[in-house]
Amino acid sequence: MTNILKPLATWKFWKELIIMTLGISVGAAAVYYFLMPSKLIIGSISGLSIVLSEVSGNLGFPIKVSTLIIVINAVLLVLAWFLIGKEFGLKTVYTALILGPLVDMWAWLFPIETVITEGTSVMNDPWLDLLCFVLMLSISQAILFRINASTGGLDIIAKIVNKYLHFDIGTSVTIAGAVICCSAFAINPFRLVVIGLIGTWINGLVVDYFTDTLNKRKRVCIISPDYEIIRDYIINQLHRGCSLYQLHGGYSKEEHVEVVTLLTQHEYADLFNFLKDRNISGFMTAGNVSEIYGTWNAPRPYKDFELKKKKKSE
Repeated sequence: MTNILKPLATWKFWKELIIMTLGISVGAAAVYYFLMPSKLIIGSISGLSIVLSEVSGNLGFPIKVSTLIIVINAVLLVLAWFLIGKEFGLKTVYTALILGPLVDMWAWLFPIETVITEGTSVMNDPWLDLLCFVLMLSISQAILFRINASTGGLDIIAKIVNKYLHFDIGTSVTIAGAVICCSAFAINPFRLVVIGLIGTWINGLVVDYFTDTLNKRKRVCIISPDYEIIRDYIINQLHRGCSLYQLHGGYSKEEHVEVVTLLTQHEYADLFNFLKDRNISGFMTAGNVSEIYGTWNAPRPYKDFELKKKKKSE
């Protein structure tokens, strides 16, 4: 029991809980204010739930969209637990279960009738409704993917495709969403189905853009005779690791040392200003890196690393 409750006492747990709640709230608002009024079926479980709700209503036993979202997500959560991993599954349990209630929360706080001034949707134009929905949903998905969670539903399917077929997460969202989009033929004319398919494709592109932006790091390579000063600054001031490589100049045939490190955008700016202020000569290149695997994480003082290394040797 103690092991189960132990994570509750950590700041990481509560920080991610807040991030998940805010992220899924944005997604719920996108569904309630832009997807439901326009009846656009974008490739998502919310879109599929709207189709099933309309179909059930036509058959004489209407089911609420929020209820269908919970039921479908419950099935997909079981798949997430076994096929993706316990951490992703546990986080997605929370986000998936509160998505439906959060849709009802927005309906209670700010009913759609008070937002729509004319027509049947917020923007009163299917293309503008589409763009607003995709923008809000993509931001929500990117935030949740960053902490290994999701909005549930389609994201679970996309994660499975991403893990086992190794497609980009945006491409996975598009593939899974396109299949769901076709279900809209049951309630929408061909024109709206095409708009939904385009929206699903745009959603995949925007998810990739926001995911790359949130995960973006700088791979910095510096060749300088003052490499020890640079190394000391990176380790003791920025609290990041770095690698040193022996080089042989192709033109000068002189021996050099190259410092290579991965930094956040802010840390890269600090390093650049440090080199400029200290008038350190050298040659530096920097490129963007959007995916990092392994032990790269929050910065830690070098002395913590030395202490851990000492304990391990003992």
